[in-house]
Amino acid sequence: MAPNSVAVTMEKPDNFSLLEINGSDPSAFPDKRKSISPKQFSWFLLLKAHRVVSCLSWLVSSVKKRIAFSAKNINEEEDPKSRGKQMYRFIKACLVISIIALSIEIVAHYKKWNLDLINRPSWEVYGLVEWSYMAWLSFRSDYIAPLVISLSRFCTVLFLIQSLDRLVLCFGCFWIKYKKIEPKLKDESIDLEDPSSFPMVLVQIPMCNEREVYEQSIGAASQLDWPKDRILIQVLDDSDDPNLQLLIKEEVSVWAEKGVNIIYRHRLIRTGYKAGNLKSAMTCDYVKDYEFVTIFDADFTPNPDFLMKTVPHFKGNPELGLVQARWSFVNKDENLLTRLQNINLCFHFEVEQQVNGVFLNFFGFNGTAGVWRIKALEESGGWLERTTVEDMDIAVRAHLNGWKFIYLNDVEVTCELPESYEAYKKQQHRWHSGPMQLFRLCLPSIIKSKISVGKKANLIFLFFLLRKLILPFYSFTLFCIILPLTMFIPEAELPLWIICYVPIFISLLNILPSPKSFPFLVPYLLFENTMSITKFNAMISGLFQFGSAYEWVVTKKTGRSSESDLLAFAEKEEKLHRRNSESGLELLSKLKEQETNLVGQETVKKSLGGLMRPKNKKKTNMVFKKELGLAFLLLTAAARSFLSAHGLHFYFLLFQGLSFLVVGLDLIGEQIS
Repeated sequence: MAPNSVAVTMEKPDNFSLLEINGSDPSAFPDKRKSISPKQFSWFLLLKAHRVVSCLSWLVSSVKKRIAFSAKNINEEEDPKSRGKQMYRFIKACLVISIIALSIEIVAHYKKWNLDLINRPSWEVYGLVEWSYMAWLSFRSDYIAPLVISLSRFCTVLFLIQSLDRLVLCFGCFWIKYKKIEPKLKDESIDLEDPSSFPMVLVQIPMCNEREVYEQSIGAASQLDWPKDRILIQVLDDSDDPNLQLLIKEEVSVWAEKGVNIIYRHRLIRTGYKAGNLKSAMTCDYVKDYEFVTIFDADFTPNPDFLMKTVPHFKGNPELGLVQARWSFVNKDENLLTRLQNINLCFHFEVEQQVNGVFLNFFGFNGTAGVWRIKALEESGGWLERTTVEDMDIAVRAHLNGWKFIYLNDVEVTCELPESYEAYKKQQHRWHSGPMQLFRLCLPSIIKSKISVGKKANLIFLFFLLRKLILPFYSFTLFCIILPLTMFIPEAELPLWIICYVPIFISLLNILPSPKSFPFLVPYLLFENTMSITKFNAMISGLFQFGSAYEWVVTKKTGRSSESDLLAFAEKEEKLHRRNSESGLELLSKLKEQETNLVGQETVKKSLGGLMRPKNKKKTNMVFKKELGLAFLLLTAAARSFLSAHGLHFYFLLFQGLSFLVVGLDLIGEQIS
């Protein structure tokens, strides 16, 4: 018999039909298909279960480790009164209420209860639990829902106004690109053949315990392309480490021996942080001989042609008080945290600063990578120590005095982004509490100033209220508090366009200046909402003058440069050999004498950390309680949303809760171990 033929026998041959079947056709034998055996399926389920259990065990162990060591990693300089305890208590209260409500809702879900219980007669209600649930529904609809609805509508209006502002800024940037608008020189450039035509420029490098970056910042400033007799570099060192002071002095002396006009300055009374340091430097007698001053923070490395591209804009423009350059970042691709920061700062420089500079002749000074006319500083009152944003303070006062600003988007100065969430959080706290301090102090001066009504409105409503106060307020209140609460208050449920469509559109606008960051659209949206609790807390502390508003923590640096670490290390070793002079040996012996009795030979090597890149200190990551509290609040609301089959609401709450959990456990950015 042929292998592909099939014999068919029939008990009743009266009525039958022949069917030729090809044995190679698998469709003819549906029951003979290859299927997974029960044993294989069991192994498959066990494998999936093992993966889920592994993820949960890793998460639980991470929580235990973070909580166990969190007390040991609290910054000693942090004021215990400024840790946002009231905010944490509020979040915990919301979480407790949500968990109780979720428990009741779970019972109601499995008991098939619904809103119709309110309309049932009292004699049809059976049991104390069912009666309690009906009472809760009645109380919720009469008292809680109207309050939440009113607050959500208010925040929605603020959200739309701020979104409109972003849209207008993007249209302004598009118009600048389309028309190719850029600042142009009003007079002929400086005569390169005549050194006497170059104005006198003072370069200031304020630093405080900047062990990792002092060499590259001093070196970059010392190589600026400007006549040596027309420039003076001030290294303003506020370090409290005597060994580091000696190393910085040695670095300054090395460049001085090469003919660079550079001096080292250290304050005995270190008050006022950076503002106090700059204010003290401007009191020197020789400052009166200089016309302009440029400021570089310790991690900023300008190109040699920086002054050639910025200072000529002052010539023939006596009303110009500030020329600000753009920042670029050497470590923007280091980790997810730096990538997300790069999106925000690219929008700030490419859109906000450029649009405000072109159409308003005013923007906030970024504190570094800018050139000031010294006369503008003096007439505006100089550096003041009243806030932690001395750069914004002097910019507002100069604007009120009639000085104009220019922003150069094509002049870039490289710097670093914070690579750990702890450092980034402290930086953002200072950047968002300081403006509220300044707003309280400057509001009377703005109202009484002689500038136009339009400029006053721009300062009060756009510069301060909309971008510094309203943004963190609605972002935290709407997406972190109201949205999870609406899962337990269906009467106040937010529409999809508020939680999905408009935020994604605004995030797309923010990513336009950095198109390579498009794959990070969703992480960026979630991370911005996650950071809203820090910004909101900082805004409140600055507005009401809480203790944390006056904290100043120097952002941690890593000492990265544009070259690879290998090349940088080779250059440092070569420099070390060149320093084997008499003064260098004396410095080495001093350091050894001071360190030998304390920690031994290993610490001596670390004390020479300016010559070799120091290793990270061994410490565990932080635990951020407010972020963890909000994580569990959002995940609880996600569970309630899952019971009600809300769709996109559930996914948003789930992923937003997970992002808060990742940040709360310090799993984003640099991992310390």
